[in-house]
Order: sequence, then C-alpha cells, then structure tokens
Amino acid sequence: MKNKKTLIMGIIIGVLVVVIGVMGYMLIKGRTDGRDKDGQDSTQNISTDVTGKDLEQDTSDKAADMTSAAKKGDDADGKNSEKKSVSFYAEIGHDSTWEASGKTCATENINIYNKTSSVVSGWKLDVIYKGKPAIEDIWNGEKKINEYTVSITPADYNQDIPAGGSVNVGYNIASDDLTVVDYILYIDGKEYRGSENLSADTSGATSNSVDAEPKDGKMDKVETTDKTDKTLDVTGGVAESDTKKTAEDGTSFDNHGQLSVKGTDIVDESGSKYQLKGVSTHGITWFPDYVNKDAFQSIRDDWDANLVRLAMYTDTGDSNGYCSGGDKDSIRGLVDAGVTAATELGMYVIIDWHILNDNNPNSHIDDAKEFFDDVSAKYSSNHNVIYEICNEPNGGTSWSDIKSYAEIIIPVIRKNDKNAIIIVGTPNWSQDVDIVSEDPITGYDNIMYAVHFYAATHKDDLRNKVKTAISNGLPVFVSEFSLCDASGNGGIDYDSSDVWFDLINDNNLSYASWSLCNKNETSALIKPDSTATSTITIDDLSDTGKYVRDKILGN
Repeated sequence: MKNKKTLIMGIIIGVLVVVIGVMGYMLIKGRTDGRDKDGQDSTQNISTDVTGKDLEQDTSDKAADMTSAAKKGDDADGKNSEKKSVSFYAEIGHDSTWEASGKTCATENINIYNKTSSVVSGWKLDVIYKGKPAIEDIWNGEKKINEYTVSITPADYNQDIPAGGSVNVGYNIASDDLTVVDYILYIDGKEYRGSENLSADTSGATSNSVDAEPKDGKMDKVETTDKTDKTLDVTGGVAESDTKKTAEDGTSFDNHGQLSVKGTDIVDESGSKYQLKGVSTHGITWFPDYVNKDAFQSIRDDWDANLVRLAMYTDTGDSNGYCSGGDKDSIRGLVDAGVTAATELGMYVIIDWHILNDNNPNSHIDDAKEFFDDVSAKYSSNHNVIYEICNEPNGGTSWSDIKSYAEIIIPVIRKNDKNAIIIVGTPNWSQDVDIVSEDPITGYDNIMYAVHFYAATHKDDLRNKVKTAISNGLPVFVSEFSLCDASGNGGIDYDSSDVWFDLINDNNLSYASWSLCNKNETSALIKPDSTATSTITIDDLSDTGKYVRDKILGN
C-alpha cells in the first residue's frame, strides 16, 4: 500500500515537472520571437517607463513641428495666413526725375490715408531719404529738414484727414539720391513706420509697395508711386526744363480751341465738357506790374491754370477808371498786353468791364459800346478771348436794367465776333442768378451769367441760388470769388470754401479767383511782403493763394 502511494506521487511530480518545462520553453521562445534582428523590443505594448507627461510632451512637440512647418510654408510664399488691418498709411512718389546743378530733382507727391471710420487731426510725417534733401517749394504743409529727414506738418486748412479719406502734400526736392529709406507717420500719439526695405525707383514710372509695422502693432502699407512736376533749381528758384509740369501736352488752347456753351456747360471744339480755372487781376491800373507774360506763365505752369481775367475798372472816381478820367489809350494798352500774353501762352482770357462804384452799367453805356466795338474787332481772330460786359451791377440795379444794357452790347460784339463767349453780370453784385434764370436773354448763343461769392459771407443762401439757376438751365460762370468776407478782407472760411468747390466741381463751373496782386488784404493771392511780379513761386503766395493753387491743381 505504501509503495503504491509513493508511485502515484512520483507520477504527479513528474507530470508537473514536464508541464513546467514546457511552459518555460514556450515563454522563452515567445520572448525571443518578439525581438527584431537588432535585439530591440518591437512589441506594441506601452512600456511602463513612458509616463503620461512624456506622452503629452511628445504630442505637443509634434504639434509645434506642424505649426512651424506651416509657418515656413507661408513664409516661403511671402504671405501670412491673416493680414493685419490697414488704418493709416502714406503714398510717396514721383513720375520722373531730372538733373539740375549736379543734383537729381523731382516733384514729390504724398497722399496720407485714413482708413478708419473717424476723422483724425493734427498729423505729422517724417520722410527719410538716402541722400540729403534740399526742398524749394512745399504746398499744403510746412517742412523742416534735419540731415536726411524731411518733417512735414499740415497747413491750417489741411489738419484733418477725413474718415475713409486722405490729404495731400507735395514739394520740389533735389538730392544726390531720392530713394525713400523709410517714413514715420504720427497720428494721435502713435507712430506708423514704413519698412526699412522701402525703395523708390527713380528711373521712371514705377509702383512699389511694402507692408510697414507701426509701434502699436497694426500693419500699414507704404507705396512709392512716381509722379512728376516741374524743375527745381537747387541754387534757388524754379529752373526752365523740358520736364516742366503741364496738365497736358500742348497748351490749353492748342488742345481745346474755341469754346462754346452747351446747356449749362462750357464745351471745347470737340464738344467735350471743359472747365476754365484761373485767376483775376485786381484793377489793372492799380497793379499793372502783374499784367505780364512771366506772371501768367507762373500761374499756368505751376498752378495748371488755363484762364486769366483782366479787371478793367470803369469808374473809380479818379484817373484809375476808364470812364472817370483815366488815360484810355494807356489802359487799353494794359488790356492788350494781357490778351497778348495769354494768347502766346495758349491760355483763355476774359476782358472784364469792371463796373462797381458806377452801380448800373447803363451809366457809361456809350463808353461800353465804343470799347467793346474796338476790342471785339481787334481780337476777332483770337478765339481764346471771352467778354465780361458788366462785372457787378449793384445799388438796386434790376435785372431789367441789366438785360436792356446787355441786349445793346451783345450785338456790338457779335458784329465783329460771332461766337465768343459773353458773360453778363447779374443783380446784387452778381448774385441773383436765380432771378435771371426765370428771364434769360434770348436770341444769342454762347451767353453765360456771372455769379460772385466770398466764402465767409456767402454760404447756403447764395449756393441755393446757383443750384436753382442751374436747375433752370442757366449757364453760370464764377468769374470772381475769394475765401474771405465780401470786403475782400477778414478771416478765411475754409469750410465754406470747400463746400463752394464741391458745388463748382460737381457742376463743371468755370472760375477765376480774386486777385493776382500783393495788396494787403486777405483776398490777394500774393503775400504783401512779396515783390515778385513776374516769376511767382509758392513762397510768394498768401494763404488764399496757396489754397486756390491747390484747388486748381485738383487737390
């Protein structure tokens, strides 16, 4: 019995040994099969050595790698996935350059843009050049130069940049190198800086733009768009050059010929609408020195003006008036000098029978008949000549009085000149064009009617009269205006002046600004301390002169 139990226990032990041996073999074989040829563990179980933190870091690294790769891809394309908004930026440039006194010269034109929904005021712009700049003239602003930097601040009337709008400044510049290196635009205490890589190609008409990063982090753009003007003599003054600025190739008269009236518009020989823009002299007997070709050429070339009005006073109570004891031959000589100069320059010219103190044009109707018979015969082949037959009827002179006078003088002119434009004054210092529009002169072509305004005095009431007249089909000509009050003096009303120019340009009205002289009054276009009477530069201009120049230039 004992031997039997011993035998059974031995069998059990033996079986267990065999089972354990087989299991050990299988375990060893399985682990061996789980290794690659290099002996590295390739099982897909996560080792207990890889913690949750390690896994998170690994995932983050991969995300960073993907972001970096994406950024590199964007950089390679020169783009960012999101553009920052543009709030304020400047366009700086010129069309072409010329050489003078060993320097490269140009007329720099600068537009400063406000892309926000609010008006901003009190800006400043620093433009940094590669070469040291010298500046002869500047318009719409004031300048200071420090080494390579031109600092520009606005003129009084150019302080505000309208919401979604722009302001313009410009200057004549000379330098060894006109390349713009950078700019800094200051608005509301913030700086908007141009790129250090900004470059300007001065070899011709180009347009380059780069993004610029201001200190507040907004993305702005600077563009260099080349535009030209006239020559700059760096030794002082404006020099003659083939690149002198003109609004078009050839003179105004060469290109547009004899003008006529169609509806409420002036049209040129081809039938296209045309706008006359220029200046009126003061009384030519008081300021004869401004009646010369050089002065008119300055206005033509530097302002883009195409019109000069010759104001010949009829009755001044003394020898300065044509009809009040003046030397008629001498006064006609001044008229002829003005017509000749304008004709040689291809400008249009108004001969103005400047009644004022005489109130009613019928007071000197015989003198008027003789005068207009003579000048219309003399200039019948000068198709640039326009006749203004009574400047400002006043003192209760009615439209009936003026109309009867006009119906006598117009046939006198038409006998000699069948097609010249004739401007007729209107009651109340040439303001009541609405009354005239209800009873215009009939039977003649190319008749227009004068309206005169002084912006600080004449506002919506007179503007509404003009609108009514135009609505009634009356062709209106602004043959005299200024920015101050009706006395020709007082402060400039820029706001009212701007509204007037909106009306003028919206309705294609032609205009002449009072007055080309240096009289010590606000309406004078020349500063009282300027002695220039021939070549007239921007430094000679009064604030009125600078404003009017800018408007004629289209700024």
